[in-house]
Amino acid sequence: MKITRRTFVGGVAGMTGLGLLPGRLFAQAKAPASPVTITIVDVAGNLALTQGMFENYAAAKPEWVSSFAFTKAPAPELPAKIQAQQAAGKVDIDLVLTGTDALAAGLDQGLWIDLAQHKSSLPDLENILLPQAFKMQGLAKDQGVVVTYYPSGPLIEYMPERVPTPPKTAAELLEWAKANPNKFMYARPANSGPGRTFLMGLPYLLGDSDPLDPVNGWAKTWEYLKAIGEHIEYYGTGTTQTMKELGEGTRDIVVSTTGWDINPRALGIVPTEAKVGKLEGFHWVTDAHYAVIPKGVSDEKVAVLLDVINFILQPKQQAIAYDQGYFYPGPAVKDVTLDMAPQESQDAINEFGRPEYADWIANNPLEVPLEPARIVDAFRIWDEQVGASKT
Repeated sequence: MKITRRTFVGGVAGMTGLGLLPGRLFAQAKAPASPVTITIVDVAGNLALTQGMFENYAAAKPEWVSSFAFTKAPAPELPAKIQAQQAAGKVDIDLVLTGTDALAAGLDQGLWIDLAQHKSSLPDLENILLPQAFKMQGLAKDQGVVVTYYPSGPLIEYMPERVPTPPKTAAELLEWAKANPNKFMYARPANSGPGRTFLMGLPYLLGDSDPLDPVNGWAKTWEYLKAIGEHIEYYGTGTTQTMKELGEGTRDIVVSTTGWDINPRALGIVPTEAKVGKLEGFHWVTDAHYAVIPKGVSDEKVAVLLDVINFILQPKQQAIAYDQGYFYPGPAVKDVTLDMAPQESQDAINEFGRPEYADWIANNPLEVPLEPARIVDAFRIWDEQVGASKT
């Protein structure tokens, strides 16, 4: 069954940013003088999960938002673009949807507004977010809000007819790569969720001295990445490229995550029969997407954006984040079950999900990614010491 994403809009008449749950966990922002157009830039593939939520908001509150304009960009390119707009005094990006990569770069460069001053206009995040999603919220340093969450990876994905005995340890993966040159691949971590989780998961797999310190605590990880890199033809510019090459037969094993396993099979990019595995000593490195607002956005639009954030964090909207498994499970808030999701999401996950994921999520450690400044360090070291060898 080949599935294409369709926007889910409906059942939202009368809904507002005002608290709809017991305990009034959601806040009420100030309405604009007239409806505004909001420009959203997605650098994480997040719109696959949230575009329906934004469109539901526009349908429910036309007096607040006349329309949303959606664009996409590579994560590494966005910070410089926003910095240039801020220097020119003309910021035309109202909201950024990002993973930890551009979040970290923006924190490092001081690009995002401080939401601590708007705390009364934001939801009660500690009460509504899943516990691990709230841990991810800490990485935002009050300059962003978690809008979607998943346990992520790192997993390996392979074609069983070409890899009948998949590697069970990191050492076996290295030996397999040596024996099968150019058949293993992952994408540049600064622009790939699976690449990023592979980078941050290896210190746990390899028993490095400090998994949270890429500068001083990853000696085994950097040695391993250089060694396995000798048997990689090149690093993908993004995850989609690695999945296409797995599906086409150019690669036999790629780095993956729960979402990047389910969704490409649901969309027909990767054959249904592809399998996934975890390596011995596996720890999940969790992931999230964030909504961040660049400095320079008008106060009027900031007020609207705060109302939008309240809206998309309500459970009915969060259920849309199940999508076709792209960020599986996807919702960041508590008590959002698959049966609340659009029927096409339920159908896709029931067909292409894996029963072992529930066990793996429940019975393996869940680690928060590196702090933003250390993510920047890790990306820089990878680019200089690992990626540069293939450019």
